[in-house]
Parts: sequence; structure tokens; C-alpha cells
Amino acid sequence: MSVFEIYQKDGGAKFMRPIHNREEYLSRRNTIRQRQVLKAVRQGKEEQKSQLIQMNYSCLPNEDGALKGSKRMSSSVGMDIDHIAADEMEAVKERILEKKEELGLLMLELSARGAGYHLVFKRKPELTQEENLKWASEVLGVEFDKAAKDITRVFFTTTEAELIYLDDAVFEVKEVQEGQEVQGVQGSKVQGVNDGTPKPPTSNLKSPTIKDYNGILYSDIVAKYWELFNDGKVPVDGDRNVLTFELAVTIRSICGYSLEKMMQIIPNYWGTERQEDVAEWRKTIENALKEPKKGMPYRLRQVLNALKSVPAVKACGGTLTTPPPMPKRLPPLVKLLTKNVPWFYKAAVANAVFPALGAHLHGVKFRYWDNIEHEATFMNILIGRQSIGKGTIKKPIEYIVEDIRQRDIPNRQREAEWKQKNPGAKQKKDPRPTDICIQMMIDNLTDAIFNQRVIDAHNNGQRFLYMIVDEIEGLKKVTSKGTTDEVGLLIRKAYDNAEVGQERYGSDSVSGIAPLRWNFNASTTPPNAKKFLTKMVNDGTLSRLDISTIIKADDDDDIAPVLGIYDHTFAEELKPYIDRLEAANGLIECPQAKKLSLDMKQENEDAVKLYDSEAYRVLSYRANVIAWLKGMVLYVAHGYKWSKEIADFVRWTQQYNLWCKMLYFGQQLEKELREEVEMQRQSGPQNLLELLPDEFTKEQYHLMRQGQGKSGNGESTLRSWVKRGYIVFDNTSGCYCKTDEYRKKYQG
Repeated sequence: MSVFEIYQKDGGAKFMRPIHNREEYLSRRNTIRQRQVLKAVRQGKEEQKSQLIQMNYSCLPNEDGALKGSKRMSSSVGMDIDHIAADEMEAVKERILEKKEELGLLMLELSARGAGYHLVFKRKPELTQEENLKWASEVLGVEFDKAAKDITRVFFTTTEAELIYLDDAVFEVKEVQEGQEVQGVQGSKVQGVNDGTPKPPTSNLKSPTIKDYNGILYSDIVAKYWELFNDGKVPVDGDRNVLTFELAVTIRSICGYSLEKMMQIIPNYWGTERQEDVAEWRKTIENALKEPKKGMPYRLRQVLNALKSVPAVKACGGTLTTPPPMPKRLPPLVKLLTKNVPWFYKAAVANAVFPALGAHLHGVKFRYWDNIEHEATFMNILIGRQSIGKGTIKKPIEYIVEDIRQRDIPNRQREAEWKQKNPGAKQKKDPRPTDICIQMMIDNLTDAIFNQRVIDAHNNGQRFLYMIVDEIEGLKKVTSKGTTDEVGLLIRKAYDNAEVGQERYGSDSVSGIAPLRWNFNASTTPPNAKKFLTKMVNDGTLSRLDISTIIKADDDDDIAPVLGIYDHTFAEELKPYIDRLEAANGLIECPQAKKLSLDMKQENEDAVKLYDSEAYRVLSYRANVIAWLKGMVLYVAHGYKWSKEIADFVRWTQQYNLWCKMLYFGQQLEKELREEVEMQRQSGPQNLLELLPDEFTKEQYHLMRQGQGKSGNGESTLRSWVKRGYIVFDNTSGCYCKTDEYRKKYQG
């Protein structure tokens, strides 16, 4: 198995560079340039197809890295299935996936024109290239492209959106000769960079012994550096000396100022193994190491800040731009509720439906692995930029709560009639009927009405209140206080089903206390979400929420979503699931769900150790509970039957919830948790320089002094620190930087 990206050297012969892992592979597919070109091809601009990234899965490069005339075969085969009739596309895809074990499927993608597939499978070493293709053709019952039987044939790669199946085994590099198997060979190690320009191979160096800095891959640091400071482009002939020098100066402080390590990390942008080019590359790095040491550069700090969420985001199974993928096989209820929306909305809908589903359970409790009993409480917030299609969650939710809405109609009428007969300003003639229960709430309530709804819902079967708001700000209208603090308090109480209410003296006043059962859906944009929840990130509110998002590829932005039909047939298909939820009663347990939640707990603990993310640890506790609760709701809705599809969905929805939280709030939470630790450490007299960041401005220094109650401008102290070699002034950034001398003396 092997994946090689193809590039042309000096506009001539084709050369190959290996792709080593899933992250690098997806980053190459997801470049802005790649998406733009694919969009143009799909719009009929066939001549632009050659600008797509090209991949080869069938052969290994010659000793000099060249593709042309290669006879060395890898242990995988690339197969092109083209010109499939539109009405047969889905059937062919399903057939390939059904045969994946027999075939040894490694990769499946939709072709550039969208009229066929590229697939990669394990080579049968006893067969020739063409015989392998014929064998696979017979297994699948489809014809392969006869023009694409040469082992050096390349495929025009699409984007991650067109990637249907991927096995990490495809990144192993092994050589196979016709008729016999031979020892594997190691491809040259290069660093993946997320830009639109194919990269040449680096020098033949051994793999680095240290591949990451505080959990962040050095390859990600290099890629982010070019993204921030060179428009995402890597150095080329004409600027590679100066740009490589600047990169080396920037990252040397986190490489231990080691030449060997830096040569493992910094790619050879000269692109050849010629002795003079390798010498030039090495000399450039050596010159960077000779520059005076000034602590951690400002540019590096910007890069690391931009990548702070990377480790925890990867712990969730996604990347910085893509969430963890949904399971291919969904539980029947989830499949039904998501079938009418395009693929890029399915994740949002799959999570947004649970507050409405949970509202049908009443008098039902589930026992978690720690023996604490929970009810089906779900509060979902959908985050997505403006006009991205957040409204797609509404239709399935409307059908889910239609029976509740119908029950509410006569109750609203009875309440209105009672109010008319008993106006508030007069003594009530008749007591308010105790069997009135209105579950659907609007986003404009007084405290008295909200309290009345809570009490009625509890007294009439321990039912849930439910509401949906177009914008998260609408949640502030649930009570008369109209503050985010009050909303946060209600969210925390609702998750725990804690008691709320009020006690009033007057006979006309609404009095009473009851457990709060309140499920809701709210939507908002990323800036509004961060603004609304800014004080709730570290007080337990965020962890109690179920967060989802919609992220469309740039080339999908101008595509209006085409929804499926919601009609009587859809309602009839949904009804049995709703009926089972309505009929449920009492304490419900599921051994398989309990075991799964314990397994996920251990996996989360392992992820915390691996990625060293305190935010992930804090958020994972309740994310596990929320995912488990979804599994229990599905367990009941499917007739008290557990399945692999439910288990896979539960695992995915936990990781998806965590991914969304880390994406939008991870950096803030990590920062606040670190500050808490620092505050606990700070006691007694303080080292003033220790209170400043590794790189600081004079203004920051003055503000720190003021905060410590120091008088004067402190210029003499600054001069003293410089004289002692504790700090140096960087003319480029205009900042003072702590030196290694200071760190050795005061930080060990």
C-alpha cells in the first residue's frame, strides 16, 4: 500500500513524494486551491482538471524520485471506474462497500467529474497489474477503465467531501514485484504543508525522534507558519534562502537549537538530493542558529496560539476544519430524521433532534454507570455562520413535536377561557384547572408563566417543557430578568433537574416549586455564541450543553440546499418511534449502554494523557453522559433493542459534541483553566519578571507594575534586567524577550 503525490520538476518529468498519514492526506485534499479547481471542473471547465492534485497508488518512485518509466510496484492497486450511468452510481458505491473485505479496499472516492469512482485495493502479488484489475472487476461486476491499467497512471484527486472510504493502511509503503513479494522499503520523510503547491521530496534523513512540541506536530507548526506569513505558499526558487532562514530563526527555540533536529523538521525546499543543494539547505539552517538568541520570537508565539486547539481537536477525531465523520450506518430513527437533508447538514440534524425526542419521555429515568439517575435532558445549540442553512433542523423537529403541539391546543384554549372568567385584577372565582399542561413554550414569558409551566408539567406526568428559538438571544426572554446569567443558571438547573420556582404571599400569585425539565434548541453564529456564552465556558454551563455546527466547503457555499419531502409518509414512518417514547415508564437500564459509557470514559482518560488537554478532560465528563442519554433514547425508540449502529452513533456523537466545543471554546477554556492554576500558585512575594509573558511590550510591563501597586515608571528595573541578561529587546517586534539565561536561573 502506498500513496504518492505527483509533481513536475522544472516543468518536465514527473516525480513522486510520499503521503505519510491521514492528516497530511486530508490537508492536501482540502486546500482552497483544490476546492476551487474541482468546483470549476464540475461546472464544465474540463481544461482545469489538470490543475487538480495528482496521486498514484500503484507504484513506487525510482531511486531519484522519478515516476517516468517506473517498474517498481507497491502493494496496492489504483483502479478507475468511469462513465457510470447516473442512476447506477449509488448501487455501484454500495456494491464496492459491501465487497470491501473481499476486495481489501483501502480508498474510495468520487471522481473529478462526478461520473465515476477511483478506488484502491490490496494487490495480489501473484498477479500482474492488469490481472489485478481484471480480478477486482470480476469481484465488483463493473468494468475498469482500460486506459488506466499502467502502474504509473495517476488519478486526479478530489476533496475530502468526495472521499467515501479511507483505511490508514493505505499509507504504508511496501514494494511488490510481479509474481513474488519482497521486503518493504521506507519512503523519504517530508512534512505536509496545507497549500496548493505540490512539494518535492526532502533529503534522505532518518525520521525525527521528536515529532511534536507540547502535543503539536512540527509539521503543523511549519504549515501554520507559511499560512500566517506567506499566504500558505512554501518557498520556491528565488525566495527559498531567505524564507527558510526566517523559518529556522523562528522555530529554533523549540528545537533545542539543535542542527540535527532542525534538519529533521525543516523541509529541503531546494527539492533535490544533489550534494550542492543539500549543502545550501544545511548552511541556511546553520546561519540561522548563529543569530543571537532572543527567547521565543513573536511570530512563533502567534503560530502556537493559532494551533493551541489542535491537540484536543485531534483527540476528538477531527481536524481543524473537519469534524469527526458520521458513521456510515446509522440507527434507523436517526437515518429517517436525516434522510431529507444534504450530507453537510446531517450531523447538525442528527444531534438537534434529541431535545424534541426527549420531550416525549415522562416519568422515565436512566441509571448511569455511577448509579446516578438521569432524565432525557438535552439542550442543543447549533452554531454556524449566517445564511448557512441552520433552519434545516426545523422540519424534522416540527414532525417530532407535532403530537405535543396538538395536545397543547385544547389546553391553551382552556387556560384562555379560565383567564377570561377570572381576570387577574379581581378575586378568582374558580380555581385554575390542575390538569392543564402546556409543553411547547414561546420565547417571551414572565416569571409567573414560566413557573406555572414548570409546575404543570411536573404535576401532569413529570413531562418536559420544550422550546426552539432562531437566535440564542431569545433564551433571555424565558424569564423577566432577561440576562445571560439567568439563562446560565436555568441551564445548569435543567441539566440536573433541580427544583425551581417561587413562593408568593398573595392568593392571586403563582407559587410552587418543582424539578425543572426544560429541553430546547437554539441557533446562533460563532461570534454571537462566544459573546453569549463567554461567562459560561468555565462554570459548568458549557459542559451541560450539546453543541453542533454546520461547516460547508467553500465550493458548496453557493449551492442552495435541496431538501427531501416531509409529508404524511414521513410522519407515518416516524410515528412508531414516537409512540414507543410516549409509552415508556419508570427506571430503564441497558447493560450494553452502561458498558459503552465506561469504555468511553477510559478512552477519554487516555486521550487526556495523550493530548495533555485540561479543557478536554473537563468537557468529556458530561459529554459522555449526554451521548449515553442519546443512546438510551434510541434504545427505547427502537423497542428496547441495542445495536452496533446505536453504539457507533453514541461514540461519534460524544466526539462530535467535544469537537464543536473545543473548536469554538477550547482556547478560552484552556486559558482560564491555566490561569486558575497560576492563581493558586501565586502566594507571597512575586518575581515581577515571572508575572510577565515570555515576550512583552513596555505597556504590558507598566500595567503589570500598576497591578502590583508599584510606584514610578520602573525604567531602572527594565535596564537592570537587560544588563543582567535576563531580557533582550527585539527591534523587529518592539517587544522585550526573556532569555535562556533567565530561564536557567529562575525556571530550571
